[in-house]
Amino acid sequence: MSLIESLGMAALRRIDPETAHGLALRALRLGLAGLPGPVRSDRLAQRLAGLDLPNPIGLAAGFDKNAVAVAQLMRAGFGFLEVGAATPLPQPGNPRPRLFRLTEDRAVINRFGFNNDGAEAIAARLARPRAGGIPVGLNLGANKQSADRSADYAEVLALCGPHVDFAVVNVSSPNTERLRDLQGRAALSALLRKVMSARAELPHRIPVFLKIAPDLTEDELAELVETAQSARVDALVCTNTTLSREGLKSANSSEAGGLSGVPLFEKSTRVLAQVAALSAGQMPLIGVGGVASGEDAYVKIKAGASAVQLYTALAYRGLTLAARIARELDALLERDGFASVAEAVGTERSAWL
Repeated sequence: MSLIESLGMAALRRIDPETAHGLALRALRLGLAGLPGPVRSDRLAQRLAGLDLPNPIGLAAGFDKNAVAVAQLMRAGFGFLEVGAATPLPQPGNPRPRLFRLTEDRAVINRFGFNNDGAEAIAARLARPRAGGIPVGLNLGANKQSADRSADYAEVLALCGPHVDFAVVNVSSPNTERLRDLQGRAALSALLRKVMSARAELPHRIPVFLKIAPDLTEDELAELVETAQSARVDALVCTNTTLSREGLKSANSSEAGGLSGVPLFEKSTRVLAQVAALSAGQMPLIGVGGVASGEDAYVKIKAGASAVQLYTALAYRGLTLAARIARELDALLERDGFASVAEAVGTERSAWL
């Protein structure tokens, strides 16, 4: 991290975290953040559900909810980006404060509640010309007051799908009441049928991913994997934030919402390995939860992930973190004699089971 970035991070940590997040996005859009550019190597290149990634380090949903800084984020060292979540209609989300730093734990609790500008505004931004080479996807959500939440996902995909490279069905956020109920077999099957029907109407086929919660039982995981495979979901994102508060030290640890960051690493990696075993390695997985270094990314890849995503660590280690992680991962793969990321996927899955 450069001196300028270090000073900027120190200043942002002195103010309300949601305000700081907004300022970070504004700095990106104004070109005030020094960006490292794409990180590429033959060893890091990865193919994920038909997408060609220059490296397997992705940006998780939530950082750029409204797709306002896509062009700038494409130069931040990531191998792919996910924006959103988007809902059909704009909604303000839950009342503030709704984002809390847990500095001692290197974690965050949020209860945003799918605040966003709505699918039409987000689609217009995603339709703007952008440089190629870095796939951009959208996290699909449902409005809080919707009478048919499963239809909401299909509607967002219909509006925004022509302008993205992949879509992620998010039924695992803990911050919209009863949303996680959609992970049950019957509800999820019906939802995915509507989403896949909407995809069939798009001008080009895009992969559809499903983002799951880390708080499911083994039986619930098995049912979910079977349902996703039956619906021909292209990949699973493991995992969203957790409701667990085990072992936290920070003052804000009792706040309601989803916990992300370092405390989620072990839990999410164990779920990732379980899902890899349940799917017999036949479904690509994206590992999310607590990734803050090249070693973290490497652990998730060896547990079964074809790619990883991060978000919370950016609040502690800066916007150039993705590039640093990619370079660290490249060195680790080389050290262990892997010619590619794909060769390392799942090589230590059994250690997590």
